[in-house]
Amino acid sequence: MPKGQGKTIAQNKKANHDYFIEDTYEAGIVLQGTEIKSIRAGRVNIKDSHARIVKGEVQLINLHIAEYEQGNRFNHDPTRTRKLLLHRKQIDKLVGLIQQQGYALVPLKIYIKNGYAKVLLGLGKGKKKYDKREDLKRKQMKRDADRAIKEQVR
Repeated sequence: MPKGQGKTIAQNKKANHDYFIEDTYEAGIVLQGTEIKSIRAGRVNIKDSHARIVKGEVQLINLHIAEYEQGNRFNHDPTRTRKLLLHRKQIDKLVGLIQQQGYALVPLKIYIKNGYAKVLLGLGKGKKKYDKREDLKRKQMKRDADRAIKEQVR
């Protein structure tokens, strides 16, 4: 876990499989009443979500935060679009980078830091099918090598 991050709530493990992550940004999330309680309970699905820049604001789309069980009529919509809090210079830089072909803003993890919910955004370039296969081969070779070393030690 990088320095300064708090308790990890949800992680997007598929992001590193689908994208070459070139840079990361930490952003705050604008939440409604019961959403933070659901996040603290770990009832978040980050797998199918992505971020977009709309009218100079970064928005997190398709992040699923389950309804809070004791929330009654004040509960939130689980998949509503949520605004992310970034500095203006960071947003301007991201606008320039995303306009290039193949770049996307991918949420990598959600965590609690100093009592606030944060999302780690990755600036990723999409991988081709052959890149993914190459990564799988490399992982398998590393696993086999580690296994062989472990057997020799015994």
